[in-house]
Amino acid sequence: MRKITLPDVGGKPMHTKDRLAQELRAINLEGMAVLASMGKYDDFLSDDAMAIVNLANELAKVGSVEALALRRRVIGGEFDATKEESDAWAASPEGQEAFRMLMGDK
Repeated sequence: MRKITLPDVGGKPMHTKDRLAQELRAINLEGMAVLASMGKYDDFLSDDAMAIVNLANELAKVGSVEALALRRRVIGGEFDATKEESDAWAASPEGQEAFRMLMGDK
């Protein structure tokens, strides 16, 4: 998993991956919560381009009322990366490399 440090914006915002992990723990999905806290389902920390889709599918497999309610929130975008997380990724070496590749620079 990748590591991105969020800028301090006048306090310590909770990272999306940590909010997701908290919600997964609240419905007793500890294994998935651990993976979430490591960035497995994160837009920028995961190596998986389909991380959020896979999370939604895993929650559907769990099938409990609570998991399906959380799945609806996931599909609704509640756990998509924030603007601050996006900006942090864009400023990271990996983000800069992606921009160079998109612009045709080497």
